[in-house]
Order: sequence, then C-alpha cells, then structure tokens
Amino acid sequence: MHAVPLDSSAVTPSTHAPERDLRRVPIHPDYWYPLAWSREVKRGKTLGVHFAGEPIVLVRTESGTIFALEDRCAHRQVPLHAGVVDGESIRCGYHGWTYDCAGHCVDVPYLGRERLPNGVRAYPCREQHGLIFVFPGDAALADTRPLPELPSVEDKAYKTRRFGREVKCHYSFMHENLMDMNHQFLHRREMGQMRARSLGRRRGEDWVEVDYTFARMEGKQPVGEALVFGAAKGDRGEDDKDVMTIRTGYPYQTLQIRSSDGTLVMDLWIVYVPLDAEQRTNRTFGLLSIRKPRIPFALDLAWPLLVWFTERIFKEDRWIVEQEQEAHDKQGADWNHEVFPVILELRDLLRNSGGRTVIPIREAGARRHSP
Repeated sequence: MHAVPLDSSAVTPSTHAPERDLRRVPIHPDYWYPLAWSREVKRGKTLGVHFAGEPIVLVRTESGTIFALEDRCAHRQVPLHAGVVDGESIRCGYHGWTYDCAGHCVDVPYLGRERLPNGVRAYPCREQHGLIFVFPGDAALADTRPLPELPSVEDKAYKTRRFGREVKCHYSFMHENLMDMNHQFLHRREMGQMRARSLGRRRGEDWVEVDYTFARMEGKQPVGEALVFGAAKGDRGEDDKDVMTIRTGYPYQTLQIRSSDGTLVMDLWIVYVPLDAEQRTNRTFGLLSIRKPRIPFALDLAWPLLVWFTERIFKEDRWIVEQEQEAHDKQGADWNHEVFPVILELRDLLRNSGGRTVIPIREAGARRHSP
C-alpha cells in the first residue's frame, strides 16, 4: 500500500506533527464580509443570504436604511425574509411578529406590547462601494475592524466593473489560484503562452504578497488583455514592463498592475464568502477598476469586450478550482504536493488566520483511501 502524499507545508520540522487540513479550516468570522450588492436589496424589500451556513436576512427599510438579522422568526423559526417590511421594521409573514433593526421584538399583534418575547440576533451592517457588508462574528469587535479601503472605486480616473459568481470550492483554493500566476498555462487559449516571473515576495502578520512580470512566449496579445494591461507589450522596450502585485490581506485579496512609471493601471479587489456550513461553496464579490485612457469614452466603447474577456478567464479559473475541490472530497484529505514558496507561505497564513474549529468531513462523497 502506498503512503498518502503530503503537502510539504503540512509537517512542522521541529515536531513532525501534521498540520490540520487547510481545506477544513473555516474562514474567520470576525471581519466584514459583503453578503449582497446594494442593488439586490430594494427599498421596502428583504433578501435572504447565508454566511457559512448561517441564514441572514438583509432588510432595506422604507427610509432606505439597511440592517441585518438572523433569518429566523423567534416564534416558529420560519424565515423572516418571507415577511414584509413595515416602515423601519420587518414583520414575520406567519403571525406578524415584528422586529426592529436591533433584532428586538417590538410587536406581537395578539399579545400587546406589554408581554413581548425575546428577539433575534442582529448583525452589524454597513453599506459601502455598492456592497452590503455584515460582521458575522463577535459584534463587540465590529468597530475595531475597518472596512476594506477601495480608493480606485471612487476615483473618476477609473472605470469599475462589479462581478461575482458562486464557486463550488473552499475559499483557500480561490486565494491560491489568484496568487499563483504560474497557472497561466490554463489560459493559453485566451492569452497565448505566457511565462510569469516572480520578482519577490513579502509577508507580514496577516498578509502575504508577491510581484510578477510576464513575457509572451507564443501567440498575440488579445484585445481584452490589452485593455486590462493598458498597452500592447510589443510597443515597449524590454525594461518597460508592467509589474503585477498580488496580495492576500486576510480575508481579502487584491491584484494591482502598475506601469514602469508607477501608474496604477488596474486595481482588483476580491473576497470569497462561504455560503454553506461545510464551506464548500463560496460567493465571490469582485471590483475591477481600469484606468481610463486619454481618449474620452474609449474605455466605455471597449467595455463589453473587456467584460467578455474577463468572464472567459474567470470561467476557466472557476472550473479548475472546482476540480481541485472535487479531488479533495474524493480523497478525504489534502494530498497536494506544493513547491512554490509564496503558496506555502499563503497556506500558512490562511491556516493561522482562519477559525480555530474544524469543518467536519461530509459522510457522503468524502472517503479516505490510498492511491
């Protein structure tokens, strides 16, 4: 019988004790996570969402205020998102129990206000950059954790695309996919043969980042890529190269491209929000900002092509990380043999920054065996 392959980062040299499986490390709840786009929650309406299996209802009141509550009525546990917005409160659609923005039960029609029962959990909630952020962890820590800064989104020199999809994998696969630009071979049909060169990496207590440059080995630069990078590589000298910096600042991720003169030409911010309790499905929220060229409206005219190009790239990425998740589930453990130093550091960061509990293995579909 063959031994099960181990990730080279999965053994601590001093003790040789196996690290916990990264794919079973839950995301840490004590951060601000977007659970919906602002446009998804209309005035006077509700939206049921999830964070790591927790049902949450987002409510936009008649005045436009947004708040978040546990999506269960304290009475019969039915979802509050099926109720109705009543002024600045939400009324359960079953018996009419009413809750305010703090989760207090403020009215039970057939009891009167003098005998009101307990309410439901309320979550800190803020709206920024067209996103509705919720703090699903310890509410007392919400004010100590700043919302992510996204300066390019508000800068008129940039045009921003908001995008996102559900992806059937653990969030760590997403971080690794973006951080490791050696996977450009996956995109050879869309981008030609590209060779990534790592210029160096850096690490802090809760972040890790790496710089890349790229060289085209075969094929021509797609128009969509030219829109992202700002100019055709063939028009510039060997030393005039864009530098791509990818950073995981837990739990968010960024990708920035700067020209040789330091101009930020592309700015991507992205986060992967687990939906189910097993954290095998995440909803991606991304904001891609592209610096506008000097020619007025040129980027607006080319925008549909850029959307088409980025969607095709993301489709390939989504497919491959879902394949990784499927392999993990069939094997019942992480058998990856990783050799790229920045990914080893990234995995260590995600393990140390994640929640301290362990995601249980599914009974069906997850099995242990030797290859």
